[in-house]
Amino acid sequence: MAHALIIGGGVAGPVAAMALRRAGLDATVYEAVPAGAGPSGSFLTLFANGLAALRAIGADGPVRAVSCPADTVESYSETGRLLGRRPMSGSGEAGLSPRTVPRAVLCRVLREEAARQGVRVEHGKRLVGLTTRSHGRMVASFADGTHAEGTLVIGADGIRSRVRALLDPAAPPPRHTGQFTVSGRTGPRAAEPAPPRTYRMYYGRGGFFGCTTAPDGSTFWFANVPGPELSRAALAAATPDGWRRRLAEVFAADRTPAAAIVAATGDDVVGVNCYDLPSTPVWHDERAVLIGDAAHATAPNAAQGASLAIEDGVVLARCLRDLPGTARAFAGYERLRRERVERVVALSAALARRRPVTAEERRARDAEVERRLARSARPVRDWLTGYRIDW
Repeated sequence: MAHALIIGGGVAGPVAAMALRRAGLDATVYEAVPAGAGPSGSFLTLFANGLAALRAIGADGPVRAVSCPADTVESYSETGRLLGRRPMSGSGEAGLSPRTVPRAVLCRVLREEAARQGVRVEHGKRLVGLTTRSHGRMVASFADGTHAEGTLVIGADGIRSRVRALLDPAAPPPRHTGQFTVSGRTGPRAAEPAPPRTYRMYYGRGGFFGCTTAPDGSTFWFANVPGPELSRAALAAATPDGWRRRLAEVFAADRTPAAAIVAATGDDVVGVNCYDLPSTPVWHDERAVLIGDAAHATAPNAAQGASLAIEDGVVLARCLRDLPGTARAFAGYERLRRERVERVVALSAALARRRPVTAEERRARDAEVERRLARSARPVRDWLTGYRIDW
């Protein structure tokens, strides 16, 4: 039986492993970090397309159990004026309302579900090299001195992918999108909680702020702020208090609850540079292939990174099931995925704000948001969240 070595145990890797088992193929997931969840301040939203892909392989239930739903989005100007309210894309389909979940929790639950379905998950396995034996089998070498052998390799190892670098040493590096993102979660009694099952989006003078309140009363929030790339040293030295003070300055002039929500947050705060990969020239060779952020990292503005990674894992497994030979399956996967994911990366990059906007630009933006929301009174199944995989 074919055996896949899946490098990376974040979102894409465990999903691909579960989908491969459904396709009759064996897989082992190798995750670089030791077992145990990391900080939960960073969170993400899964939209209908990602949830439908999980449902196709019977893995949506555990994710629902640890996430909270949202059906509606409200948009506000910097003055606190309501610009409009509309259903979130995909919320009109039964069971596919967008879900919010801490990133570390999602990754842990997907790994646990993969293990429950019979997938072996090994931690502390940082890839350092790949070699091909004379009989065509692949050998992965890890930093701890161990090795693993399989018939194919799936690089699900994120935006700094080692598999991508081995496939194509000339691959372009990730691109900084001109902004950084800070996210956090308040305690159960946050300042000005959002209504149930609702995201509130605030178009501020110095940045964009979004939040949703979970059933337990805590509020997930994020802020996208234009600015230069922060050095590794600056990110390592950053503290929750430092991020809170920085965002207090960004949102101080706005008449919105953004600054108060940030101030009400404890140490559950994470700040990161934002990067994307507009186009990765080489997705695969005859024995190795890239999925998720390793192939097409997207800025967070369209909130599609996790959902696209889930789609990748399921589509790749379907191609390996239905097409003869690894090379043809990988080519078929790329043919089905490249145009879509590059379109999403471009959309998200266009939404990233690279500089503060003038008062006149803000007025024009608010008027455009109002017009757009007035046209979106009903749930829509668009090209982005309406994507479905015929498993």
